[in-house]
Amino acid sequence: MSLRVAVVTGGASGLGRIFALRMAAQGIQVAVVDRNSEALSGVASESSRIHAVRCDVSSSAELSAAFAEIESELGTIDRLVTCAAIMPTSKLAEQDTQEIRGVMAINYGGTVNAVQAVLPGMAQRDAGELIIFGSTGGSVLVPDCGAYCASKAATNLYTEMLIEETRGSGVRVMLVCPALVDTPLLQQAVATSNPKVIADSIAKSRVADPELIIDEVEKALRKRTKILMPGAEAKAVMWLRRMSPGLLWRIVRLANRD
Repeated sequence: MSLRVAVVTGGASGLGRIFALRMAAQGIQVAVVDRNSEALSGVASESSRIHAVRCDVSSSAELSAAFAEIESELGTIDRLVTCAAIMPTSKLAEQDTQEIRGVMAINYGGTVNAVQAVLPGMAQRDAGELIIFGSTGGSVLVPDCGAYCASKAATNLYTEMLIEETRGSGVRVMLVCPALVDTPLLQQAVATSNPKVIADSIAKSRVADPELIIDEVEKALRKRTKILMPGAEAKAVMWLRRMSPGLLWRIVRLANRD
């Protein structure tokens, strides 16, 4: 497949921004979809192949219209990368219900909206790539991050089903499940309830370099990997979750102890 046009949701910062700029450097036209106008202007100023699209991914109608405009201006979307996410943290009993629903609407709903906007066309052409960023947080639950973990659990399972449903077709789907990554998402977590597990990981420099995560994504694309857990920590915690969930919970509780 000739990769000419890509869309990155949540591409104005963090992992999405890095990936968008790398693709643009490779000669790909990249539409960056985000609701942060200032950050969009910043990433667009770095390459003539970056096209800023301000949009709220939680709105299916708004996103579908944005994608239609992208295809009208740039051509058929060959690759979709979904990175849009928020991470306000709190104990669930103390978190505002609307905020919990908002996390699900953006992290999971935004993924669904983006995929549903491009998948029918990709299926009809029997060609295309979907790269969906889930998280180890969808399986390895982090105290004070219940809303985020729930949204990523939904994203992970949704993507695994897409992988199965597109098996044997020309549409490639890859799920990326990193552990904690040094991006603005962590800054939002710290700025709200500052979960101890996250604060300690930052203090001990146990958060992944986002550039290295995208390195792993690019390697996995070449290998046609279906599910990627980039980095040793992501692999270790996901193995523990599968093989010894009780031990993992003990580790999490110890890490969260004052």
